[in-house]
Amino acid sequence: MFGDLMGMMGKLKEVQQKVAETKKRLDHVLIDEKSSDGALEVTLTANRTIKKITLSDELLQDKEMLEDYLVTVLNKAIERATHINETELAAVAKEGMPNIPGMDLFK
Repeated sequence: MFGDLMGMMGKLKEVQQKVAETKKRLDHVLIDEKSSDGALEVTLTANRTIKKITLSDELLQDKEMLEDYLVTVLNKAIERATHINETELAAVAKEGMPNIPGMDLFK
C-alpha cells in the first residue's frame, strides 16, 4: 500500500516537473495574428506574453480604428495561444494521471 503511495508521489513530482518544463517551452512557441487587411500584426507566446506589435502608418492616423483593430487581433491571438497552452498542459497532466476506471477527466 505504501509502495503504491510512494510511487504515486514520485509520479506526481515527475508530472509537476514536466508541467514546469512545458510552460518554459511554451514561452518560445510564437503565435502570429494579423488583421484581415494586414494593417496590424501581433506576435505573442503560447503563455500569452505579447512579444511584438506591428501596425501600418494608416492606423496611426485613426485612433478609434487602431483601438478596434488592437482589441480584435489581440483577442484572436490570445484565443489561439490559450488553446495551444491548455492542450499542451492537459496532455502532460493526462500522461501522469493514474488510470482509474470511470475517471476519464481529459477526454
